[in-house]
Parts: sequence; C-alpha cells; structure tokens
Amino acid sequence: MTDVDWGNFFVKDIFEIEKCKCSKVATLSEGNIPYVGATNRNNGVLGFVHGDAKLITKGKCIAFICDGEGSIGYSIYKEEDFIGSTTIKVGRNSKLNKYNAKFITTIADTVRSKYNFGFKRNEEHLKKEILQLPIDDNGKLNWHFMEEYIKERVQKQCTDMKIYYRQRLLALKNCQQVEESIEWGEFSLKDLFIFERGNQNNMALCKSGDIPLISAKKVDNGVKTFISDNGKKLFDGHILTLNNDGDGGVGIAYYQANKIALDTHVTALIPKVKIDRSSLLFISRSITIQRAKFSHGYSLNNNRMKAQKIILPLDEEKRPNWSYMKHFMMNIERQKIECILKYLD
Repeated sequence: MTDVDWGNFFVKDIFEIEKCKCSKVATLSEGNIPYVGATNRNNGVLGFVHGDAKLITKGKCIAFICDGEGSIGYSIYKEEDFIGSTTIKVGRNSKLNKYNAKFITTIADTVRSKYNFGFKRNEEHLKKEILQLPIDDNGKLNWHFMEEYIKERVQKQCTDMKIYYRQRLLALKNCQQVEESIEWGEFSLKDLFIFERGNQNNMALCKSGDIPLISAKKVDNGVKTFISDNGKKLFDGHILTLNNDGDGGVGIAYYQANKIALDTHVTALIPKVKIDRSSLLFISRSITIQRAKFSHGYSLNNNRMKAQKIILPLDEEKRPNWSYMKHFMMNIERQKIECILKYLD
C-alpha cells in the first residue's frame, strides 16, 4: 500500500450512476431474485422475490446505500442481477470486477460518517463524494493494483482459514453419530446456571482495548466493540450470555469462549455443573428459539429468566444428556467445516 501513489476522485468521475426501481417490496411475491435494500448485512440482501423484468438491475456493479437507519453510506458489490429498493443507487464501470470493487467499497465506506438518518445520501451527494484511490504513472485510477492487492489478501485469508478449519476437523475426529429418536424433557435455566447481570453502564467512558464488550445485539455474537480493563468485573470465558432487552436482540443467547465485559442489558449464564463447549452451543440455541415471545417492551428480566424453561434431550436417568448434545453439535460443525473446505479448495 505504501509503494503506490494515491489520488482523489469524485464518484461521478469513476461511475455512471443509476437508480434502482422498486418502491413497494410488499407487492412482490416470494421468488429467487435477490432483493437488495438498506442493510449492510448479507451483502445487502433482505430476501428473495419474484418481480417484473423492468424492476431488475443488472449485476457487476456497486450498490450505494443512500438511506436507512444504521446502513446509510455503506457500499456493496453485486455480481448477480437483483431487484433494488429506491434507497439504492448503482455505480457502473466496464473495468469493475469483484476484486477491485472490494477495494473501492472499503474506501467508500470510510466517508460514511458524514451521513445519518436525517442527512440522506442523495444522488448529488453521492456524485460529489471524494474517494482517495491508487493511481498509475499517468495519474489515472490504478485498476490493476486494486485487483491484485485484493487477490493477494483473499489468497492469504483462504490459506489461513484452511489451516484453522483443518485443525478443527482434527479436534472433531472422534465425534459419534447420535440416535434419531430420543426422549426430551423440561429444565429450568435457574437449575443449570447462575445468573449475573452485566455492569458496563457508560460506554462513552470505555477506552479502546482487546476485551470484547458484549451488548444486546442480534448479530456478531453480541460483540459491540473492544475495550480495555476499566476496573469493573470481567467474566471468564466458557459461559453463555443472554440478551435481556434491546430492539431485535432480546432473548438471544450466545456462547462466549473468551474473557469478556458485559453491558447492563446482558446477563451472564454461568454453568453450575461442568458443561462442554458443544453442549453449551446446543443450549444457546434451545434458549434462542423461544425469543419470539420477548420484545423491546417485554424484556427478559430476572423473574422471567428464573421462570424460563428449555427442552433438552434426556439420558437414562432423566438428566440432561450431555453426550447427545455434545456429539449432535460436533457433527453439525464437522459437516459445515467440510463444506467450507470444499469451497475454499
């Protein structure tokens, strides 16, 4: 990155800008065409629909998210054709491909802080955005450098992932097949876990560090940011965290492998007995599957947590069947890893 010169470019000087055409997604039936809207998750895809051909936007373009709380200002590359909401503007250039586009979208996302829900990224604002990008000896945009740089990064990431997942496969080599039919029973969370509420109540005072701060998010395993030790209690790894409230995240449980900090909207579930990692993952899903009964106005308070019951497989003595849960989850993990390695290879 330091061996190349850089220049400033208006978005309008790089791309031809188009508008997406779908204003009423509710009128579209379920189908197999990606519907792209105001989200930076899942590469912008909010669902799959069936729509008129005149609504379809051709792929091999960059979709600029121009409106939407929390997502305005993000940019994503779309290889495939899609139907886009009117909150999306599209940038086209014949030299664009999936590699140099990733370079450009990463740079474009660095200028998104000037936008907010009240200050939209309209077409004129978008065209006047300035992107600092590599240039060649003639002062023109260096498409070749951007492509080769991303290819190199992708190759390194693939190599690192293959090393990691092959090691995980070795750790899973002893997983056993489980019975298809098994007896299940009810268990109270309070009989399996000690509840301890988070204590981080002033995020603005937290300094950057390497300790994961878990909040009541519905994505990223609850990780909000990384902070330094501020003297408040930290929670050891190998526990579950349960979101007590939060818009969209209440009722979700996550497995936490490492030492963490918790905000006050999250409760640590500390096992009362020795439970292995895979069984804790199993329990986290058994808890999360009930999250629909909670909402931002109906939180998961201490009394409701104590009353919360989950369904778990039973052993011959009517106790939680830890062996079944362990091998059930290990088999799922092994199958997923084999698919990932096949894709990477």
